[in-house]
Amino acid sequence: MTRPPSPLRALVRPASLSFLAMVASGLVILFGAPHVLDTFGLVQMTGFTAMAMFALSQGFIWGYGGVMSFGQAAFLGLGGYAYAVGVLNMGDSTVPVFLAIAVPMLFAGLLGYFMFYGRISDAYIGVITLTVSVILFQLVNTTSGSQYRIGEAELGGFNGIPAIPALNLPGDAGNQLDPEGIWYAAMGSLVVVYMFLRAILASRFGRVVVAIRENETRAQLIGYDPRLYKLLAFMISAGIAGLAGCLFANWGGFISPTVFGLTMSAQVIIFVLVGGLGTLLGPILGAVLIQWLTIEAGAQNVIDSNLGLGAILVTFVLLIPQGLVPVARNLVLRLGTALSGRRMRAKPLGPAPGTALAGEVRR
Repeated sequence: MTRPPSPLRALVRPASLSFLAMVASGLVILFGAPHVLDTFGLVQMTGFTAMAMFALSQGFIWGYGGVMSFGQAAFLGLGGYAYAVGVLNMGDSTVPVFLAIAVPMLFAGLLGYFMFYGRISDAYIGVITLTVSVILFQLVNTTSGSQYRIGEAELGGFNGIPAIPALNLPGDAGNQLDPEGIWYAAMGSLVVVYMFLRAILASRFGRVVVAIRENETRAQLIGYDPRLYKLLAFMISAGIAGLAGCLFANWGGFISPTVFGLTMSAQVIIFVLVGGLGTLLGPILGAVLIQWLTIEAGAQNVIDSNLGLGAILVTFVLLIPQGLVPVARNLVLRLGTALSGRRMRAKPLGPAPGTALAGEVRR
């Protein structure tokens, strides 16, 4: 007697297939792009990748953690500045990369402790994170002059920090990466971060985080501390944003206070909304699509690029509020259901096994 298929297997199998498909697609892009694009295109794609990782950090804490961070750009900027200051002082990029992750995580831990353990409402959390981002922008913007320096790194105020050394091979400061090497580091990091977040969401910690998002009171009644789980998720998203800031600084070889600005904070929210809230693939696709549209809109002179892009975004959000990935997923499921229904209707109905036809019974 055969056992019926487990419902858990039926759920896990499609998720595993989609995970493997996403990782395989990322690896194809990682190794295939240098053979298809020229140097300019590869540098452009590196910038897209840095912003996609930034969007992924926002998508994780907002879509799965239920925490709306309006000031996610604060962690992007802290990561970029931590890398720039570290690499200018040390000469080797190995430790500064870890600083770009650790500094935003520690700052998010300190900020998040007062927010979550102070039982501040979700609306005020958004206001506080936005205010912190604005404060950091104003603070770094007023550091003009040679007296504002950290070791050998002069902060530069509104002029920023130019000529930031690129990533080098771990422990080998004299072997800096060229644009192709930076692309491999950026896209490879994006694939690893995607796998890392999928592993988190599949773990007990990730399931508790999602449960708290769905019903915080119920999760608390069964013994979980929502404050701790929110704080840890907030720190993880800050570390990912800090790594994105490190890649952003390597992409342009430059960092300035604009990374803390309102434009960057608003832009990442649009990335997540366009791609699809509550998904990991959505923020990535949304970031790439919006950046590509921004470049294309800036290349024409018929209409103002900002006005045209704003009209596209408003229309998109009104017509497809769920985002690209959820809508595409629903269409695929509906198509699959319709095709399976047609097959069932087209299949001829015969006699049950072991039964005789009516004519044979009369004989």
